[in-house]
Amino acid sequence: MRAVRVLHENRLEKPAVAITLADETRQAFDSVAPDYHRSNLENRVLRGMRQRTIAAVLRHALSPSHLLDLGCGPGTDAESLAALGHTITAVDASARMVDEARRRVHESGLADRVAVHQLGLDALDALPAAGADMAYSNFGPLNCVEDLGATAGAIARRLRAGGIFIASVIGRVCPWEIALYASRGDLERIRVRFARGVVAVPLNGHVVRTRYYMPRAFERSFARAGFRRVSLRALGLFAPPPYLQAFAERHPALVHVLERADDATGSWPVLRNAGDHFLIVLRKAM
Repeated sequence: MRAVRVLHENRLEKPAVAITLADETRQAFDSVAPDYHRSNLENRVLRGMRQRTIAAVLRHALSPSHLLDLGCGPGTDAESLAALGHTITAVDASARMVDEARRRVHESGLADRVAVHQLGLDALDALPAAGADMAYSNFGPLNCVEDLGATAGAIARRLRAGGIFIASVIGRVCPWEIALYASRGDLERIRVRFARGVVAVPLNGHVVRTRYYMPRAFERSFARAGFRRVSLRALGLFAPPPYLQAFAERHPALVHVLERADDATGSWPVLRNAGDHFLIVLRKAM
């Protein structure tokens, strides 16, 4: 059994540097933190996407493993993976998300397996080098980083040789979104995901500074950091995006069929480049 390196009592091995995530984005996630876990679990589309990301983690994670949760939010994924025997180092730039994650793992009796730090993804070098077997990032935290290449390099330095990184990333080409806003004649809204730079996405009266990615561009940033793709698939290709929760609740049987279609075809060439999100598995060079 591989020895697992643990960070005890939420202490880093060296002092954390200042968080540089844009204040607007941090404040947006602070504002939704108290209800984020519940609202995500109540959204059947998000539940399905989360299940597929966690399934990918479990396909590649030896047990027990030391995992990095990058952009952990309220600790939903960290809690479920720690309950399966893994040790988690979880980070998030939002202080209130960190508070929620710490409360969740404490109440679950998993605080000895999960260390949660308030740390932006642009400050990962505050964590020990080569200390993790695998890293994962769910529901688009990497869409919010300022310099994806620099973050990719920092992730690489946190992983052992041959370590796996799994990311669920918000993509550019969402068929449902294009069809929805085209039917309303709202071409400006269609163009949002295709913007070259940062887009201010509304969230609870705040904004989240977001960049949308095609899988190839995202993968290039990680290739320069020494990663190679293991697999790629679309999430939300035929299934509706999470913000169409009301539609999904009215038509659960249809959404189930559409999710199965995603599973059957989402890794096909061309199709894997579309979808509300894409799920990419990368391996660090040996």
